[in-house]
Amino acid sequence: MECNGKKASGFNTQIIHDEYQAPAGFAAFTVPIHHASTVLFDNVAAMRARTWLEKSSYTYGLHGTPTSFTLEARLAQIEGGNHCLLAPSGLAAITLIDLTFLQSGDDVLIPDNAYGPNRELANWLSGSFGVSARFYDPLIGAGITDLIQSNTKLIWTEAPGSVSMEVPDIPAICAAAREKGVLVALDNTWAAGVAFSAFDHGVDIVMQALTKYQSGGSDVLMGAVITRSKELNARLLTAHMLLGLGVGMDDAYLVLRNLPTLKLRFDAHDSSARKVARWLSQRPEIAKVLHPALPDCPGHDVWKRDFTGAGGLFSVLFDARYSEQQTDRFVDHLKLFKIGFSWGGAHSLCVPYRIEKMRGNWTHKGVLVRFNIGLEDADDLIADIEQALMQL
Repeated sequence: MECNGKKASGFNTQIIHDEYQAPAGFAAFTVPIHHASTVLFDNVAAMRARTWLEKSSYTYGLHGTPTSFTLEARLAQIEGGNHCLLAPSGLAAITLIDLTFLQSGDDVLIPDNAYGPNRELANWLSGSFGVSARFYDPLIGAGITDLIQSNTKLIWTEAPGSVSMEVPDIPAICAAAREKGVLVALDNTWAAGVAFSAFDHGVDIVMQALTKYQSGGSDVLMGAVITRSKELNARLLTAHMLLGLGVGMDDAYLVLRNLPTLKLRFDAHDSSARKVARWLSQRPEIAKVLHPALPDCPGHDVWKRDFTGAGGLFSVLFDARYSEQQTDRFVDHLKLFKIGFSWGGAHSLCVPYRIEKMRGNWTHKGVLVRFNIGLEDADDLIADIEQALMQL
């Protein structure tokens, strides 16, 4: 490195600046991890011509590096969209959508079975920011048209619903919303973009918690917002920048590393979960199995019509004769199943819920317990459940 015609000789300068450049031509399957807060420009003109809005160049680490741009492109392709933005978590992705398309005086409709933090965020927006948030029956279908007001700007959907697993009629909701000029956002985490083609069924904005199947390792928090519309993406991109949302490139790499096996893992989860769910449906301790691929699940016919798979997450309702203390004892005696939130990783999980406190009009009897079926052998998981049922 020369300055004023002389080679810099100071030790501190030499360990920061060097003339070496790695030779071109290196190729590998993995996407390089590009860490950067500062992005360098060739000259002042290039710096002044920067444009983060189009993502056609690199401007600052928060707006992305080749690592995050590659992940966004692949996620958009998997989901059948054209644009993708990354967020630090699934909830951050939900927040991005709400703060982009809602302002004081607007109304948002949210299914009664939505992901808990989505409900809490809506209540916060309602209580502190003047946004009207109303909750609707997730099985309302085309009937949602009667709930749409002149100030309704956004309808949230979730397929299936969190914990209680109802499968909504997304095309019917989207058709009603489109007629009234209202946007529809879908939490498509359960289907991972693998088992449900959201945009082909009328959805405007897709949210994914990459924490689940895309990561697959129970070790990454990340979310994504995907659209087909250039106009919607431009609005999201502005809010994304102003909120300072960004992800670490090491985490982006971990998701990129696991994406090639996404479909294989999803199908493996699906196969084992159906086997376990069918076995549970024959047990006298279980009143109902809430698995979209099984007839007892509300919206099962819609699932058969619109979905191509089911993944590893489902719930059961224990017979009403069993108390919460007994079902807690069942969960505590599981050995292969661990107790913990989130899902989509290799390890099986089990969580009991006080569902009647989470839903506005819950009328079913019996304690609800949710299973995430991991990648263990299904027969071993069944044996584990069987021995724990003996503790009731």
